[in-house]
Amino acid sequence: MTGNSPPPARTSLRPGQGREEPLTRALVLSTALSIIDEEGAEGLSMRRLGKALDRNPMTLYRYAANKAALLDGVVETMLGQIVIEPSDHDWREQLHTVAYEYRRLALEHPNMVPLLVTRPLSTPLGLRPPGTLRYLEAILELLIGAGFAAADALHIFRAVFGFLNGHILNELQEIVENPAETDDLLRLGLHRLPLVEFPRLRSMATIMANYDGLDELEKGLSILLDGLATAVPPADTPPLAIPIA
Repeated sequence: MTGNSPPPARTSLRPGQGREEPLTRALVLSTALSIIDEEGAEGLSMRRLGKALDRNPMTLYRYAANKAALLDGVVETMLGQIVIEPSDHDWREQLHTVAYEYRRLALEHPNMVPLLVTRPLSTPLGLRPPGTLRYLEAILELLIGAGFAAADALHIFRAVFGFLNGHILNELQEIVENPAETDDLLRLGLHRLPLVEFPRLRSMATIMANYDGLDELEKGLSILLDGLATAVPPADTPPLAIPIA
């Protein structure tokens, strides 16, 4: 360097510039969920996840031992978004809120629904990740705190989530699987049925064409909860008096 040469340019990095985003379990699972949203569960692999995170796939095994553990973690993350207030003794309102939140998650992540419905059930209760059991614990606490016997609280949980899973699968069938089935096509199909064999279906063509998922959920859940409250009333609710003829 001569005396007249300018000094070499100095480069300075701003804090965080050029550094990779720290890898965390939350980041790994949220990225896995994004892949499932776009490509389905079959599109998720450690190699695909590593590419999305711009990391060596081998580094991901620190956060999930295999794809099965990865799927469990994503299910755990989604179920963790369901908030229950066990201290609120308005158990019906709480279960309505849970139902709306569960439906919202399902509609936002339709590719996750088969996993939400089947994955917890395919694993023995004692072997499930704790995060997939917290909402169950909170709902049982809510119902037992409202006066239901423990066995009845479990019956109610199973009945409500059996209904919710069935409703969501049915609603997604309408939205995702049969988007081309317009109201007119549905009416036309029903009116092609022999009237003698299917008088009720033929007469309900307009009703069935006007399907509204949220309204259907509200009506079905209200019917279910009313029936459960009558069949297994909480301890502080007197049974309905049956008039003697």
